[in-house]
Amino acid sequence: MQNLKRPGALLATTALALTLAACSSGEADEGGTAASGPEGAEPITIGIHSGWEEGIAVSYLWEHILTEAGYEVELETADAGVVFTGLAEGDYDVNFDTWLPLTHASYLEQYGDDLEELGMWLEEAPLTIAVNEDAPIDSLDELAENADLFGGRIVGIEAGAGLTQQTQNEVIPTYGLEDMEFAISSTPAMLAELEAATDAGENIVVTLWEPHWAYDAYPIKNLEDPEGALGEPDDIYTYGTKGFSEEYPEVAEMIEGFTMDADDLHALENIMFNENGGEDPAASVDAWLEENPDFLSGLGLA
Repeated sequence: MQNLKRPGALLATTALALTLAACSSGEADEGGTAASGPEGAEPITIGIHSGWEEGIAVSYLWEHILTEAGYEVELETADAGVVFTGLAEGDYDVNFDTWLPLTHASYLEQYGDDLEELGMWLEEAPLTIAVNEDAPIDSLDELAENADLFGGRIVGIEAGAGLTQQTQNEVIPTYGLEDMEFAISSTPAMLAELEAATDAGENIVVTLWEPHWAYDAYPIKNLEDPEGALGEPDDIYTYGTKGFSEEYPEVAEMIEGFTMDADDLHALENIMFNENGGEDPAASVDAWLEENPDFLSGLGLA
């Protein structure tokens, strides 16, 4: 579950390329109005899981894509459970950060009848338990007997995250870690502790996932999971509220033809969260696209 993933590159269809070329051309119709999004289209609301950097990055990338295509876009951030509830109830139109078959399976079981799968954009995104690179252990089955070296704590993220549930329900009982404190907090709080510990040369255990910019920013390694308690790597999908493709057929086709490999996503995240500190995601997308001018055209999205 390390070293980023997916070699994916997807060829967009000719129809998609032509559709998007028309959408983004900026040419005016006979009435002098830009011929981009469909007339009278409702704003598209993207629900973003709080603290999930890959979802934040790709959502702002799609804000750029859709805005260039003439759509009005709104972004709202909430806990994963709130996002899936909102998708099912139609409060959100689309979410780009659905991890399957494991991490978000419970939400699909609960809300699947009111959701619509729009496409997979990234393959093999593993959940991980990471420690500082010079930690004296390499496997989860060594953690219980060395808990004191890590302050008896595992630092987690949001309570509603699938990673948190998997750690509580599978990792902890499988490896006998019940005597360790599982500090459920938030992704920013976890990263702050990770940075402080690695800067100080101290041992730390955190719940993490890949791809994530933390693997470039900090000297860390993943603990081996010989019992498979974290499950097989997920793939990352886009899901919409039921009926999304009927209401936004061109957008659904755009999403279906979208993929991003680990290197590109990692680079975008690094600009957004390392260089710019998460302060201006839209500007970070613009900066990354300037460095990668062929990315969107290579997928037929420009």
